Amino acid sequence: MAFVRNAAWLALLLPTALLGGALIGQYGFDLYPCEMCIWQRWPHLVAIVLAVIALMLRGRPASTMLVLAAALAILTSGLIGGFHAGVEYGWWEGLTSCATNVPAGGDMLDSIMSAPLVRCDVAPWSLFGISLAGFNFLLSPSAAILILVMLAKRRKDTGHV
Repeated sequence: MAFVRNAAWLALLLPTALLGGALIGQYGFDLYPCEMCIWQRWPHLVAIVLAVIALMLRGRPASTMLVLAAALAILTSGLIGGFHAGVEYGWWEGLTSCATNVPAGGDMLDSIMSAPLVRCDVAPWSLFGISLAGFNFLLSPSAAILILVMLAKRRKDTGHV
C-alpha cells in the first residue's frame, strides 16, 4: 500500500503547490488570472479533495480509485494548461473573450472601470520563456503519469488486476 499512499501524497502536494503558487501570484504580485487560468485551477482543486479523501481512507480499496481520479484531474489541468500555453505563444487561437476580477459590493461601474482586463493570449509572467500555463503543462501531465505508474506498480506487486 506504500505505492498508493505515495501516489496520494503526490496527487495532493503537486496541485497544492501549483494552486498555491497561482494564488500567491494573483494576490501577492497582482498576476490576475484570465478565464483559461481559472479553468486550470478547478481540476487541481478536485485533485486535492480526492487525494485528501484517499489519504483518510488509508489502505481501503476505494483509496486507489480516488488517487486514480486525482491523477486524471491533474492530467486534465495540465492539458488545459497546454492549450492555454499554445494560445499565449500564438500557436492557435483561443477564446475571444477576456476576464477580469470585479470585487463584490461598492459601486459596480467604478469597479468594472478600474478592474484590470486580462487577456488569455498574453502571458503575464514567464521564466526561461515558459509561462505559468506552460509550467502547468510540463508538471501536471508528468506528475499524473508518475502517479499512474505508481498505481500500476502497486497492482503488479500485489497481483491485483
